[in-house]
Amino acid sequence: MGEVAALRQLVGEHGSIKDDHCRARTGYNSELLKIMEANQSPPRKRSRRDKNREKAPNSNSTEEMQQEIWSEFPGDLFETVVARLPVAAIFRFRTVCRNWYSMLGSESFSQQYSEVPQRLPWFYTITHENASNNVAMYDPSLKKWHHPSVPLAPAKIVIPVASAGGLVCLLDLSHRNFYICNPLTQSLKEIPRRSVQAWSRVAVGMVMNGGTSNEGYKVMWLGNDGNYEVYDSMKNMWSCPGTFPPSIKLPLALNFRSQPVAVGSMLYFMCAEPEGVLSYDVSTGIWRQFVIPLPLHLTDHTLAEFQGRVMLVGLLCKNAATCVCIWELQKMTLLWKEVDRMPNIWCLEFYGKHMKMTCLGNSGLLMLSLKAKRMNRLVTYNLLNKEWQKVPDCMLPCSRKKQWIACGTAFGPCPSALA
Repeated sequence: MGEVAALRQLVGEHGSIKDDHCRARTGYNSELLKIMEANQSPPRKRSRRDKNREKAPNSNSTEEMQQEIWSEFPGDLFETVVARLPVAAIFRFRTVCRNWYSMLGSESFSQQYSEVPQRLPWFYTITHENASNNVAMYDPSLKKWHHPSVPLAPAKIVIPVASAGGLVCLLDLSHRNFYICNPLTQSLKEIPRRSVQAWSRVAVGMVMNGGTSNEGYKVMWLGNDGNYEVYDSMKNMWSCPGTFPPSIKLPLALNFRSQPVAVGSMLYFMCAEPEGVLSYDVSTGIWRQFVIPLPLHLTDHTLAEFQGRVMLVGLLCKNAATCVCIWELQKMTLLWKEVDRMPNIWCLEFYGKHMKMTCLGNSGLLMLSLKAKRMNRLVTYNLLNKEWQKVPDCMLPCSRKKQWIACGTAFGPCPSALA
């Protein structure tokens, strides 16, 4: 073998001389090599791993090359790339190092994230499970349930009542204590108690002051007696911007099963008597009431919003047949126009059953909880492409027990949203 290697080296050296005599000498040496190698065993087929090892550069040079490349990589471009990753990938990304973790809370990353086309909302839900942590979050992109490892709120019973800009507003059962949380980062803030110490039930809405949570947000509550207050996160205080207009008859008959919807700075509340919608502009303080008759045979209805339009979703029950329908409010006629309904083959499952429906999210993507005796179905409806999808059962990671959803709300997943 040593002789063969020496001859190869000799052939290589002489092959670099460019005259006829050396070419002939090289050809002679090549023939000699063939004769000597003929006495050796046939070459063994090399594995792919051995070939890759030969092709791979020196590890030290690779590390030096990576350092040279990444040290010059623009920081703003880095944030632009990360902001476009799937939400689950972003949270794996933040565990790499402290610098990457802190970057997600920076104002520049928050701005980059706000410029990314809007993702599908997630759903923050409360289950019927009697446990210290009964929160479950659903990611419709991956069709996967997530269960926070620690409870977000203190050891009290709280329910999600509104959301905006990646933040969720929680309210305890006394209807006095409000909390603002980012379900993704599990950050939680208790806001000051409202000045009106009332125990009556209230409807709660939430709007953003600007494009991101850094510009602040407002939370509003409204009671049937006409009392209302607005919380400004920039001032960290509640205020009553004005009095309830006398043209609107009190007491109100608010539909508390329907969460208020936000369109810009406008909040819409559903009323039962008279049938219609009550609106309040948070920026101007102007109230308006719209009397809008509901479709016939409608039950368990709730407001929804899609691209600035006010929608209505509810159960249409006639005789023994039940179907979920979607309507859009016509601004010119102030009437509800049906735009879609659940496929008939799905509705057959509800035939003859006393169905109850709860809408868990009312912006862009709807999650509907459909219950009857010994039956519980979760479905989503995408208002953009008019697509119905079944939601997988909600189960704890180490259990096969199905979790029943009690209530919930939709929120836009935003790792940089600050309460």
